Amino acid sequence: MPPSYMAYDRTIVVFSPDGRLLQVEYAREMVKSGSTSVGLRVADGILLASVKTGVPLAVEDSYRKTYEIDHHMGVVSAGSLADARELVELGRVRSQIHRVTYGEPISVATLTTYLCDRKHMVTQYAGVRPYGVGLLIGGVDNGDARLFETEPSGTMIEWKAQAIGRGADKTKKVLEKDYKDGLDKEKGLKLILRALKAGEKETGPEHVEVMYVTATGTTRVSREEIRRSF
Repeated sequence: MPPSYMAYDRTIVVFSPDGRLLQVEYAREMVKSGSTSVGLRVADGILLASVKTGVPLAVEDSYRKTYEIDHHMGVVSAGSLADARELVELGRVRSQIHRVTYGEPISVATLTTYLCDRKHMVTQYAGVRPYGVGLLIGGVDNGDARLFETEPSGTMIEWKAQAIGRGADKTKKVLEKDYKDGLDKEKGLKLILRALKAGEKETGPEHVEVMYVTATGTTRVSREEIRRSF
């Protein structure tokens, strides 16, 4: 980095001369260095999957890459697990407040906007840093499956299929080639696992975590089913 950039590197609230927020860009790099995560829209729901790095002697269920926000909505992350955990907790509280206040589940777009507003807020004040995590948020609203990506700047984009993390480029090539509207769960699972293997060559079925989100609830795809489709 040129010496003239050093002053713009120290705080989130100062733009560099060429219009960049360097701390936000560093947060994006943290997302890119995280294990690959994928979201895929299928006929009756959303598949969310991620490669979970094994830690020797760790209890596997004590750390996760996929989370339930509400019975009709889930999240998969890439980047800082701690940042993901905080945003998930904020999303769960917001979802419950909405349900109690309005007597209905929060929509996927509304919850995603809320979390993106939070991400954007911490790019505007000194003394804080951006969230170093990308999220793929998927759920079902009135029978329609929806999938959104959020990035550290607070930007949100809706996708039919998307990948984030270190293997995202190769993973997205498989999705762009083979994705079709209306895939059923079985075909969607095979596609999402094939895409993950393209992004991370050393991945085995024991390293993959998959959540299936429908209007009736979220379920974790069993290790046996992942192994059969791998």
